[in-house]
Amino acid sequence: MNSLPFATGGALQVRRVFCVGRNYAEHAKEMGHDEREPPFFFAKSAEALVLGPEVPYPPMTGDLHHEVELVVAIGRDGAGISVDAARSHIAGYAVGIDLTRRDLQAVAKKQARPWAMAKSWIGAAPIGTLHAPAEVGHPRAGRIVLKVNGEIRQSGDLAEMIWSVDEIVAELSRYDRLLAGDLIMTGTPAGVGPLAIGDKVEVSIDGIGGAGFVIGPVAG
Repeated sequence: MNSLPFATGGALQVRRVFCVGRNYAEHAKEMGHDEREPPFFFAKSAEALVLGPEVPYPPMTGDLHHEVELVVAIGRDGAGISVDAARSHIAGYAVGIDLTRRDLQAVAKKQARPWAMAKSWIGAAPIGTLHAPAEVGHPRAGRIVLKVNGEIRQSGDLAEMIWSVDEIVAELSRYDRLLAGDLIMTGTPAGVGPLAIGDKVEVSIDGIGGAGFVIGPVAG
């Protein structure tokens, strides 16, 4: 996806997609980690983004997992951004899902290999429309929820992030210049789990709205 629409009109030209790992304490625990550690980052390609309404089940996996996340869109270039200045670089917010081929990730972790094939493929990042700060402010608290076939699987609050949005923006900008059009997926609450073909997924964040899609057949 080369551009992501704003709810009120216009679009953001997407460049890079960064993701933050283990940024909610309960999710960190369910993944086998129980200490507050510095944020770490991995990436998805811009082509991973998809607006639905159907998302193909990816090939080469039998264990596709959902991870609902707050997505932050960068609207102004910057390097070495301070925590206090982070909000001035944010163009908008959306709800997104970090789909993960968990079986491939487990093998990669065991063999100390990159996560690329576990995290990035066409359709690996379903996302909703962007909402500008002028519309929704800068949400730092609010319920974040994922349902599968009407059943709540993940439920948390943005206030439970280990590293806040502003801290994430500042930390990431220490490693590389952030560019207008970059997206940051900020981590997921506990409750990640498997998806199957035909599952209906609904996600929402208070103040930002929601998105939904159905898991379709394996892409050809």
